[in-house]
Amino acid sequence: MSVVTASQTIGPFWHLLFEPSTADLTRLGATGPRLVLAGRVIDGDGAPVSDACIEIWQATPAASPTFGGWGRCATDATGGFRFVTLAPDAGAPYLAVAILARGLLKPLWTRVYFADIADPLLASLPPARRSTLLAKNEGPGWRWDVRLQGDGETVFLAL
Repeated sequence: MSVVTASQTIGPFWHLLFEPSTADLTRLGATGPRLVLAGRVIDGDGAPVSDACIEIWQATPAASPTFGGWGRCATDATGGFRFVTLAPDAGAPYLAVAILARGLLKPLWTRVYFADIADPLLASLPPARRSTLLAKNEGPGWRWDVRLQGDGETVFLAL
C-alpha cells in the first residue's frame, strides 16, 4: 500500500479549487488599485493543462482583515485562470506563484512582474528568459501565460 506524502498533494485545501471566490483577493472588501491577472497554463507541446492549480501570494500591500494577500484558482478546460487582487507596490512589485498539476510531485515556484524593473531576479536573467516573468498589459487587465517546459519555458525558481 502506498501512502501519499505532503509533497504529492495540495492537502486539505483541494476543495478550495471548487470555491471560485478564492481567486478574488479583494472579496473581503479590500480597497485600493485593483489588478486583474489572467492567463493560461500550457505544457511543452502547447496543449492546455486543464487540471492545474495556481496559487498567488503577495507581500504588498500588507495583509489586513480585508486583504489576505493569498489566492488560489483552478485552470479551466483551456488551461485558463483569472485572479482579481490589489496592485503590488514598489516594495515587492510582483506576485509569488506556485503551480501544482498532474505529473508534478512538488509545486513549481515562480514570480510574475507587471513591469521590467530594476529587480535582482529579473536583472540576473537574459532578456528572453526575463520575458517569461513579465505580464502584458491588455487594457482592463494583465495577461501572463505559463509554459511548463520546452521553448519559452517559464522561469521557475529553486527553493
